[in-house]
Amino acid sequence: MLLILIPKETNRLKYIMQLMLTRLLGLEVNYTTDITFFQRFEGPKFSYGVPVDKTNLFFASNDLLFESKIKARELNHTDYEGDPVFFSLLNKEIALPFDVFAAAFYLVSRYEEYLPHIRDHHNRFLAKGSDAYQFGYLHKPLVNIWSLKIRDILHRWFPDLKFKTPVYTFAPTFDIDAAYAFKNKGLTRAFGGFYKALQNKNYDELRHRLKVLLNLEQDPFDTFELQMLLQEKYNYRAVYFILLADYGPNDKNIPYNNRYFQSLIRHLADYADIGIHPSYASAAQPSLMVMETERLSKILKREVERSRQHFLKLTLPETYRNLINNDITHDYTMGYAEVPGFRASICTPFPFFDLDLDSQTNLMIHPFAVMDGTLHDYLKLTPQKASETISELISEVKKVGGTFIPLWHNTSLNENGDWNGWLDVYIKLVEKAIKK
Repeated sequence: MLLILIPKETNRLKYIMQLMLTRLLGLEVNYTTDITFFQRFEGPKFSYGVPVDKTNLFFASNDLLFESKIKARELNHTDYEGDPVFFSLLNKEIALPFDVFAAAFYLVSRYEEYLPHIRDHHNRFLAKGSDAYQFGYLHKPLVNIWSLKIRDILHRWFPDLKFKTPVYTFAPTFDIDAAYAFKNKGLTRAFGGFYKALQNKNYDELRHRLKVLLNLEQDPFDTFELQMLLQEKYNYRAVYFILLADYGPNDKNIPYNNRYFQSLIRHLADYADIGIHPSYASAAQPSLMVMETERLSKILKREVERSRQHFLKLTLPETYRNLINNDITHDYTMGYAEVPGFRASICTPFPFFDLDLDSQTNLMIHPFAVMDGTLHDYLKLTPQKASETISELISEVKKVGGTFIPLWHNTSLNENGDWNGWLDVYIKLVEKAIKK
């Protein structure tokens, strides 16, 4: 058991200590505000925010973890052992020259997303407005890195202290925004597709549509058997997020009551975990998520526990509160659409801390590191450059024993048009990711 001397016990402090010391390092932790008890304790211990004497390990603090207010803060960025740090402290007697616990809390709580900020045209927090992007550490899981630095310090002071070894894992995920390009869309949308292709004089698409509907060719978005073959070959288990919204400008999947679509969902559930993909429209009308989740639950004949927002529409804390109210216990939205990297600067699942309510919740956040659309649509990378970018992110996760979560789509494996060559990108991703 590790004893920590603190000025006072707060929800913020307990949350981040439990995350960094217990969840990441496997340590049992206890707290005290009694200096005399602390000095008499003969086991491994350190003080946080309370200087004792030079014979005791001391981590200095600022005030972030000892209050419940949300306000703009001066971060005071510096560099420490090659990594950017903030909440710097000038004290030669401290274990680290910055408040590592406050800095980690600032990142994983997404503190900056509660402050005034600029949003994009989808009303999303902009990656380029984040501290991680502006100071060049978006590609680094700093919270994991800092946790290992704490481990090294504790090990030097207390060689007999036993730590959990972080174990790297691979957890691929897929969003099913459009299960099929041409099939199973109903007569109105089928005729509309033919009319649009004819109007644009796109005769290749007309022929392709006709052959698919006559079952002479495979639907280009129907890459599901290929996915199952890859999953079997490389021995991994994926998570699928299914869009079951009513048709709208940004919600264009197959009608939820189509029997072929429902059969596909049940087929995927035999080999993978299934979650809901709350619609774009549900961001403005949270009640729609109730309906969409019920649809998936009825198809699967079981409760739905996982979720990822369509278009990655995440507003804190409202989006996560809505998930909690709908009994969702695992969310996979924590990441950016426009750039790859670690939005919360961590590559390990962690519980959501609601800053407004100053409390930890039971909602587990699974941060993803990269999305196919980010590399292809936003950054316009070639398949080769995309693979290099993915490889660098995987290496960062492996270094700290985290979980590498990519976000992919069935549509990007079809090898048609602009996506030609991207099946190989995904296969290289899997081959790199599964190697320990």
